[in-house]
Amino acid sequence: MMLDQDTIAKLAAHLEDCELKAKDTLKITNDHPEMDWEDAYAIQDEIRRRKIARGNRIVGLKAGLTSHAKMKQMGVETPVFGFMADYYAVPEGGECKVSDLIHPKIEPEIAFVTKRALKGPGCHIGAVLAATDFVLPGIEVIDSRYRDFNFDLKSVIADNTSAARFVVGGQAVPASEVDLRTVGIVLEKNGKQVAFGAGAAVLGHPAAAIAMLANHLGARGEELPAGTLILSGGITEAVAVQPGDAVTLRVQGMGSVGMRFV
Repeated sequence: MMLDQDTIAKLAAHLEDCELKAKDTLKITNDHPEMDWEDAYAIQDEIRRRKIARGNRIVGLKAGLTSHAKMKQMGVETPVFGFMADYYAVPEGGECKVSDLIHPKIEPEIAFVTKRALKGPGCHIGAVLAATDFVLPGIEVIDSRYRDFNFDLKSVIADNTSAARFVVGGQAVPASEVDLRTVGIVLEKNGKQVAFGAGAAVLGHPAAAIAMLANHLGARGEELPAGTLILSGGITEAVAVQPGDAVTLRVQGMGSVGMRFV
């Protein structure tokens, strides 16, 4: 690590303040170009600690920048991982207040729920599928705290991978009953189809993202507990939304899930 604990705490407080007050900032590596990957995750960990200290619960984990389309869109090459707090959750068919966010975009995802713990190193797709209770459709609302979505990989990790809101729903299906590589998705906004894709857009198989998350945690002496909800990453490029938009994700064999922006 290159940053001291005081600097990590100050950066975490700054980024979380930007999230909670819906105000943007320049990427933190502008002032701290020396920060490394450990620093970035240490800042994210401090943001999580702050939320838990205020009484928030962590209700899930997420992989980000896992599709080739998303990596190209953001100019990066490596997936990132973050967490989801309880107040990020939107009920199926519920409302998301745009005034609480800066510049929200949505991503269509496959959500996993585990029935057994997963721990790296050496976690692979087969282990993930064996440990998965079910999968279901999910929409993640990302909202980078960085001005104009201008960030580098270390800055976005520190910013909890742009996590903001999410909704899951539709039909929960055992992972053994669906080919997650070929499963098709359609994302609709205001009744119009705006994005199409298949599960293979996420690292060739959405379970690969879960395996990489387990291996990432394993390197830190942690594991994915049984019962964990994990968003496996955007299947298509992110789609901008604004007040008045209604969005629906339809996943082959898993039904649909939606939300409205107000």
